[in-house]
Amino acid sequence: MSHAPKDAAARRAVPPVICYPTETLPQPDLALYAAVRDDATKQAELLVKPRDAACFRVGAGQFFRITSVEGPQVGDLNLWHAADMSERFYSGKTRALHGTHVTTGDRLWSSFPAMRPLATIVADTLDWYGIDAFGGSVHDVIGTRCDPYTGNLLAGSQYHHCCHSNLTRALADDLGIALHQAERHVHDVLNVFMCTGFTRDTGQYFMKKSPVRPGDYLEFFAEVDLLGALSACPGGDCSAEHSSDAAACFPLLVEVFAPRPGLLADWTPPTLNGYDGSHGR
Repeated sequence: MSHAPKDAAARRAVPPVICYPTETLPQPDLALYAAVRDDATKQAELLVKPRDAACFRVGAGQFFRITSVEGPQVGDLNLWHAADMSERFYSGKTRALHGTHVTTGDRLWSSFPAMRPLATIVADTLDWYGIDAFGGSVHDVIGTRCDPYTGNLLAGSQYHHCCHSNLTRALADDLGIALHQAERHVHDVLNVFMCTGFTRDTGQYFMKKSPVRPGDYLEFFAEVDLLGALSACPGGDCSAEHSSDAAACFPLLVEVFAPRPGLLADWTPPTLNGYDGSHGR
């Protein structure tokens, strides 16, 4: 390690500046969403099996809810625009705009060049958790998803039921395409119910036992037509490891709700990002 300069303390003491101030960020109409949600009716549901994944579809203006059932379980969520899968959830930009963990009122933003909200979080039964003494919080957009490639790199393993593989199989089955074609679409996730953070001393990504209990849920308003895929992580509540056949794992419930016709008559899905795309040319 290099020697610290004489003014090291002064350099460290420089106050931080928020990279993306959000005062001008368009805000969701949560009051409208709440009013519309009151008498919405269930349109569909599916149960995602432990150590597996499943796909679902949600129309623009509908709601979808992910619920822990039977036991504490975290899930890895991918989202795409249903009509154009090149527009997909962009965890990095969502993190830059809303922080490392998301909750009610935060939005899941899409990839360039569309860069618009795909979904808005309208309810979170774990919003009470906040940030704990370790720096941990719930629903992170910092973890990429457990995958077989990192497992092979670090442990020489060939594990096939991590979230990356689960999402790949589910998408291949749903679209009727080959695994290698589906894998190209799988992307960094929203870690639903997962409790994570970075260690203070080494800056390493950590996980800890999720506070989720059966009945807890995270609910979204679909801003555009969505194709979703959810994996019930093989780590269960992620209290010990995240790619394991030994951890206690439970299903996750996905439900889709549609508002009463006419209640969103004055609402329109968000438009594509207004940047002209010239890139200085």
